[in-house]
Amino acid sequence: MQVLIVYAHPEPKSFNGAMKDLAVETLQAAGHEVAVSDLYAMGFSPVTGAADFQGERADPAFLSIAAEQTKAFETGTLAPDIVAEQDKLKRADLLILQFPIWWFGMPAIMKGWADRVFARGFAYVGGRKYDTGLLRGKTAMVVTTTGTSADTYAPDGIDGDILNVLWPVHNGLLRYCGFDVLAPFVAYMPARAGETGRAQYLEDYRRRLLELDAAPRLFFHPAEDYGPNERLKPGVIARSAVQRNN
Repeated sequence: MQVLIVYAHPEPKSFNGAMKDLAVETLQAAGHEVAVSDLYAMGFSPVTGAADFQGERADPAFLSIAAEQTKAFETGTLAPDIVAEQDKLKRADLLILQFPIWWFGMPAIMKGWADRVFARGFAYVGGRKYDTGLLRGKTAMVVTTTGTSADTYAPDGIDGDILNVLWPVHNGLLRYCGFDVLAPFVAYMPARAGETGRAQYLEDYRRRLLELDAAPRLFFHPAEDYGPNERLKPGVIARSAVQRNN
């Protein structure tokens, strides 16, 4: 299996760094091929703008990111750093997004990576999203750490259910583009877990990586559960992390 780990943490000695290193070692030892995009080490630019498009513009007078991404992808004129990441993603069977949760989301550098790399034309186009997204057939998993406890991210916790917090990544990015999405691996508050607790997190993560075929997959309603207005049909019981029936 080809695995791409996209890693976002500015400190190599962080627990996120330890988890990334463990993943590379474990997956390679199991016979998989692993590529790593260490965004901070690469100095990856998270800023989407006109410089992303290096050929003739779709509209030189008005910058529509969606229109320019589509044209640049079709004509092979996206910026080289975007193309390099897209090539890694094309080869990958499994994408691991490794990051700390900052302000209830991904670090800006990883959000920018998604903004630029998951370009229109490459990851989705009109009429090709969710079940038919252009990256269909690939699998993805979020691996993350939090600054607060598992209790705070419980369904009745003050920070909200962790699956609700990660919904924009799971559904709005990965599933939108066609991925099957594994349940996330979350290390809650490793800074306060102590040496024993951190060692247990690493062992649990190692075991998850060795048992990926058995890992639970997140549920997303299939296209046939929605009506022409893209709302759940009457009688379909909402089962996702955040959707609910009126």
